[in-house]
Amino acid sequence: MEKLNLNSPHFSDEDKARKYLEDLRWPNGAECPHCGTIGEHYQINGKATSNKPARKGLWKCHKCRKQFSVTVGTIFEGSHIPLNKWLSAVYLLCSSKKGMSANQLHRGLGITYKSAWFMAHRIRHAIADLSNMKLTGIVEADETYVGGKAKRSGLTGRTTRKKTPVFSLVERNGNVKSQTVVRVTGANLKSIIKEKVDKSATIMTDDFFSYRGLKKDFVDHQVVKHGQREYARGNVHTNTIEGYFSILKRGIIGIYHHVGKQHLHRYLAEFDFRYNGRKTLDAENTNRAIICSKGKRLMYRESVASGNMTN
Repeated sequence: MEKLNLNSPHFSDEDKARKYLEDLRWPNGAECPHCGTIGEHYQINGKATSNKPARKGLWKCHKCRKQFSVTVGTIFEGSHIPLNKWLSAVYLLCSSKKGMSANQLHRGLGITYKSAWFMAHRIRHAIADLSNMKLTGIVEADETYVGGKAKRSGLTGRTTRKKTPVFSLVERNGNVKSQTVVRVTGANLKSIIKEKVDKSATIMTDDFFSYRGLKKDFVDHQVVKHGQREYARGNVHTNTIEGYFSILKRGIIGIYHHVGKQHLHRYLAEFDFRYNGRKTLDAENTNRAIICSKGKRLMYRESVASGNMTN
């Protein structure tokens, strides 16, 4: 199968983009999303009814007799944006180290800002890691604070910024898992660690008091004493997770500028996805993102339910 690159015809031709999706999603032949039957379906050419022409890429199941296309049951379903522009957006979001703002997509793809914003959030929704696979080996844990719009206080005249707590776990030479937390408490953080990290792992943290007591639940718990200006003690450090936070914050501040609290979990999914695919080619990450889109849909009313559009 031909791999995508910036000069790929799949980015400029909708028919070729559709064929690429069919080959990627249906390696063993067309699969009916209604009954799950694979192969032996036929494409509808000409007119679907007596007076309405069939849209391109329309198939009919030989078993349940229902019509479908390659976009059914994915983030692309029901979209009026051409598939080649969707592929371009997925590629750009997967290959840009610090992210791709809706304004950049709007200008580069020639679509409205509203469409670009919603498109980006659909992609982030699709690539969110929903697996139950636990982290193993040496796992670093740390928390940080992200986002928040500056607001001026009426009493002091000073600007304040209400940030959202983010907690991340990273397996050395492996994957990262991030999520927002309501409160940075020992109960909350320990609960997340137990859920996402295997008991055979060694946990590395700083000397924040909320991490105390982890040793009884895991093989080992090593602490680097930041409060005493200790940042590494041999193999004991949290430099890996600090490096991830650096990429995250540079992306949020430099590319997206303002991220609403209600949308932050999807941005974390985006940065986690790129970090976890850092050792693979951009084209492979794009294909992985497209495959992840199966069974995931985000309606516009859901994406804006809690606030206004932000990058």
